[in-house]
Amino acid sequence: MMLPGFPDAAPLAGVGGGILIGVSAALMLLGAGRIAGVSGIAARATGLSESSMPRSSAWLFLLGLPVGALVVMLASGGLTASFASPFYLVIAGVIVGVGTRVGSGCTSGHGVCGMSRFSQRSIVATLTFMATGFATVAAMNALGLEVLQ
Repeated sequence: MMLPGFPDAAPLAGVGGGILIGVSAALMLLGAGRIAGVSGIAARATGLSESSMPRSSAWLFLLGLPVGALVVMLASGGLTASFASPFYLVIAGVIVGVGTRVGSGCTSGHGVCGMSRFSQRSIVATLTFMATGFATVAAMNALGLEVLQ
């Protein structure tokens, strides 16, 4: 399936991925009784935050993220990926890390889990994430900047 104006879009894969994210978030909430917020789980794994989740479980959750991506890559015959330079990745990582601490969560916690529970704080946080992303892309396009090389 091809979307007009988006020749590289993969809407069926996106829908499938969205379903898997929703199911895994629901399983985490129903099975473990906690929100599947990656920044909170990462903070727990590294000892930056206390929670009822054992640190070993937090580490297993975090290790499962790249392992899951590896399984998909191997099952699909490989993926071509391009990344920004290490300099930009470090800067972006620091900005995102600070933002998740200031915003008390990340897109997985607020955008997926919080929005599905109609949390007002999560709705505001997600709108802020989205608006900031739109503004950043618009500013980079206006300045003729391209981070991926």
